[in-house]
Amino acid sequence: MTRAALSELSPPRLGVNVDHIATVRQARLGDSPDPVEAALACVRAGADRIVCHLREDHRHIQPRDVERLRGTVHVPLNLELSMADEVVAVALRLRPASVTLVPERRQELTTEGGLDVRRHFARLKRLVKQFQNQQIAVSFFIDPIEDHVIATARSGANQVELHTGRYARAVAPAQRKAELAQLRRAAQQAKRRGLLVAAGHGLDYHNVAPVAALREVAELNIGFSIIARAVFVGVEQAVREMRALIQRRPAA
Repeated sequence: MTRAALSELSPPRLGVNVDHIATVRQARLGDSPDPVEAALACVRAGADRIVCHLREDHRHIQPRDVERLRGTVHVPLNLELSMADEVVAVALRLRPASVTLVPERRQELTTEGGLDVRRHFARLKRLVKQFQNQQIAVSFFIDPIEDHVIATARSGANQVELHTGRYARAVAPAQRKAELAQLRRAAQQAKRRGLLVAAGHGLDYHNVAPVAALREVAELNIGFSIIARAVFVGVEQAVREMRALIQRRPAA
């Protein structure tokens, strides 16, 4: 069996987003709970990477958190950020293993959709070069649409993260099936164009397994549902439960 075939049979890596540990901390503007402590617990439980989102308004993760995570957690750190100059400068200074460029509106509760790669292509292509010159891998968070997959590949980005929000919000079985098929097509298109494929947003303990079964998906990035579960069972148990759900690809 080839290395590529073995990779497709392996379970996707799990990236755990610790933003909402910082959300709780910022409610009292104190020091606890500490997202770095939470990240270390995630790694002990089997997280393959840690994810955090440095927003322009610093509503949860702070630049100091990114610096401490970068220096403390010995798995790759994936920093989500917008194209804003301020946060780009932080990322270039701190040099996480990878960055994921996302759209951002100050009024939103969470990221509402994928990046419009076609509209911002020239700016994104320049950012890809800037980050890669600092040995930082680059991913774009996009809706599972072929035009955006193609533009991502043309930009020189290393990876794409497919927005799973529409799939996660789908209630009717037929709609969920259709959204999963769209994710599968986009993942196949991205892999054919040489992009590593991740997926995330809205994934939880009830809906993650079908996305984890997509053989082109090499990584799942999950935050809110794990942190919400951790309120009841603890961070390490919450991560272990999620890993168990994504652990095995189906035989066909």
